Amino acid sequence: MTTTEIKALIDRSLFATIGYTDEAGRQNVRRVYCVWHRGIGRHLISTNTSSAHVKSLIVNGNSCLYFADDTTFEGVCLYGTTSVRREREYKELLWNEGDEKYYPKGIDDEDYCVIEFTAESGRYYRYDGKGELTGEDIAEHDKGREYRNGYSEQR
Repeated sequence: MTTTEIKALIDRSLFATIGYTDEAGRQNVRRVYCVWHRGIGRHLISTNTSSAHVKSLIVNGNSCLYFADDTTFEGVCLYGTTSVRREREYKELLWNEGDEKYYPKGIDDEDYCVIEFTAESGRYYRYDGKGELTGEDIAEHDKGREYRNGYSEQR
């Protein structure tokens, strides 16, 4: 797969699976809504500050993010780190009308945060083979890109 094809796979995915290690050393995964991307290498996920995965990611930010399309038998697993963002600029970017049902105090609700995943490398596969995605591949593809809602741009 080319980096352009990998980006297309990421953009048409509504969800990703984030993998992380909890405080007890157990491996965990969570399915997350993930449509805001800056190329291949950076992804934003809105979530609850009080959630178990956020608490674990604050302690240990090493994680992976997996995007897949079951209909075309394609997938990419990105390896990297996460940061928990509480800055208003991130929260505003991901805020949608109706989110107040999850966060009654609005954008400034203390239980609302954004996870920023930064990829360092990855692996991809599809029906015609598999391969590695290096940090250099990601950096080259992502040069000059800003955060965008890739899924809404597909529609």
